[in-house]
Amino acid sequence: MRHDLHLSRGPASAFAAMAFFWGALAALAPALKDGAGLSDGGFGLALLAATGAAVAAMAVAPAVAARAGPRGLPASVVAVGVTMGGLGLVDGPLGFTLWLALACAGMGLMDVLMNAQVSRLEAASGRTLMNLNHGLYSLVYAPVAVAAGVARWAGSSPEAIFAALGLGTVGLAVLSRRGIGLSAEHHRAERRPVPPGWALLAPAGAIVCLAFLAEQAAEGWSALHLERGQAAGPAASAVGPALLGLTMGVGRLGGQVAAQVWSHRMLLAAGASLAAAGAALAAWAPVLPLAYLGFAALGLGLSTIVPTTFAWVGARLGAGAREGAIARLSIVGYAGFFFGPPAMGGVAELAGLDAAFTLVAVLLVAIPAVLLPALVRGETALIRAGHAPVRTGEGAISGSAAPRPTGR
Repeated sequence: MRHDLHLSRGPASAFAAMAFFWGALAALAPALKDGAGLSDGGFGLALLAATGAAVAAMAVAPAVAARAGPRGLPASVVAVGVTMGGLGLVDGPLGFTLWLALACAGMGLMDVLMNAQVSRLEAASGRTLMNLNHGLYSLVYAPVAVAAGVARWAGSSPEAIFAALGLGTVGLAVLSRRGIGLSAEHHRAERRPVPPGWALLAPAGAIVCLAFLAEQAAEGWSALHLERGQAAGPAASAVGPALLGLTMGVGRLGGQVAAQVWSHRMLLAAGASLAAAGAALAAWAPVLPLAYLGFAALGLGLSTIVPTTFAWVGARLGAGAREGAIARLSIVGYAGFFFGPPAMGGVAELAGLDAAFTLVAVLLVAIPAVLLPALVRGETALIRAGHAPVRTGEGAISGSAAPRPTGR
């Protein structure tokens, strides 16, 4: 684990920067909304515009990576820090919306570059690093959100809080530049053309989308489900989303260890199966402790799905296609954030939240039952065509000297 942390120093600073931004935004959203003079609906539209800007930046990230090389990641962290530092300073609905969209565009670019860098480091070192970095995000997000909330309660303004976090993020950019990385020569060597691998990307994108949908469903509806189904009070119902965040952070650290001995396919199948069982238990638990157990299992299972899918695709497509592949997966995955809340609301309106969480469980079962076999078929097609690496660290699922195909 210590060696993995050393390898991850560069991209880990970007994951921490992302946690700074989203943690503070979650805690300071009420103050930001009031300060900008936005209604609830207007704030929702501002968030929608910001999401659109992030998706647009993800689409151009591969071109940026090709031009910027190893300088792209630290530059994107600086951009996030600068826009974060000014987020609390803008006035008026339009100004706030435009600045938030600009900040999220930087986040979208950084999102693709940091995941691609982790995938590249995995290929170069033969070690699994994706779960470790995603776990770092989860574990930094929670204390940042709490600290920002406490600072607001103590009288600090959103301007001061975001300025401090923005300054800290720029400092992280220095770490990402100095961290263990890859040379410009390595980046240039990766620019040779590579087939897009849609047979791999289509099922992988569906897996990421379903994982995001389930995560968003649990974050947005778990507390309400506990209040309605278990007669939980405000404090007891808040344990549901809190358990999800905690278990996702712990699960990703555990996934980092499990990935040393399990294949990507085994880790995805186990995670999706555990998450599906957790969603079903949370939906139909007869007592509150069992509902808590269900949401904890849901978080543990979901925790490894997205990072493991990124790792699998990055290893299978090989050099030259990582930024493009991860950008496409990220864009498709964001559909889960778009469609998850209205889908849950629609099913809950028709049949109740227990039926809505049952639907989440059924969708998660589709990962090991349908999508994983399709992913393996896409991987096999790439290998037979000679486009997927099977030697060195790119095909490895552990740090051993005898790597094996990731999907086996």
